[in-house]
Amino acid sequence: MQLSHRKLPRAAVLAAASLIIAATAGCARHSASGVTLLNASYSPTRELYGEYNTAFERYWKAKTGQTVHVRMSYGGSELQARSVIDGLSADVVTLALAADIEVIAQQGKLLPLNWQTRLPDNSSPYTSTIVFLVRKGNPKGIHDWGDLVKPGVTVITPNPKTSGGARWNFLAAWAWALKQPGGSDASARSYTHELFRHVPVLDTSARAATTTFVQHGLGDVLIGWENEALLAIREKPGDGLTVVYPSVSILAEPPVAVVDQYALQHGQRTLATAYLQYLYSKEGQEIIARNFYRPRDPQVAAQFAQQYPKIDLATIADFGGWPSVQRKFFADGGVFDQIYSKGQ
Repeated sequence: MQLSHRKLPRAAVLAAASLIIAATAGCARHSASGVTLLNASYSPTRELYGEYNTAFERYWKAKTGQTVHVRMSYGGSELQARSVIDGLSADVVTLALAADIEVIAQQGKLLPLNWQTRLPDNSSPYTSTIVFLVRKGNPKGIHDWGDLVKPGVTVITPNPKTSGGARWNFLAAWAWALKQPGGSDASARSYTHELFRHVPVLDTSARAATTTFVQHGLGDVLIGWENEALLAIREKPGDGLTVVYPSVSILAEPPVAVVDQYALQHGQRTLATAYLQYLYSKEGQEIIARNFYRPRDPQVAAQFAQQYPKIDLATIADFGGWPSVQRKFFADGGVFDQIYSKGQ
């Protein structure tokens, strides 16, 4: 099956960043009506931060008397990281994976290299995993990763070159292949090559892929974030969509960080830090759980335990950490590029 590789050129990324910068520049960071805080996030967090920002604004007003207006920028995680480096002056970033914030620290030099040590749980206030979303009645009988490469099955997943969620998807598929009898890098490469032959289009973000599957009706199965799948069911209760948990997936840990250089320029590093710290509060963790992310707080996690089935989860450490993963799988000429080119 022919793949459509929707990777935005650098010029498009810069243009998008410029539009967002222009839009936020008109709002003074400090004014008579309060202060503005900009959060650059990845696309599936719209509902989470829509609710959380309201709660934080209320909390901050009660605590300090100061009015804060949280503004959001959304997009594919890798694209968001690149936009911040190129001038999107976000006070905080809340992205899909640590590798994208590492790029901001290493290449952009906009925050310290030890950024993950500044908040609990390696600066990941919630976790998630990768699941399948199938259509009413699961007509293609999809129960595990092996079913995705059956004849006639069409798979929707975004582009790992632009989407953090897509990288988690890819690694979850690879982890499953490794755990099969006789599993090896060679068999995992063969499986993922075949998997992407079943993918008709690569959207630039996880939310765009969800839209392709749910709204546009393309594909038999969506590989995606657990929270995205559960949210789709909540928003489309009459469509009969069903979540399928594969036998093996991956522990996804989306991190958050203050972008020190921008926050200091705006005179609101204390506010930016408090904004991220409040994610770990009871209220923050409950909002996280209500939006189908897995909370870190044990009491909140226990309260929502029935919402999250236990499955076998690989970790990024099993792959040697993000620097190794980026080089091997997602750098130009890496494993993904190799299997993608073969799928043409």
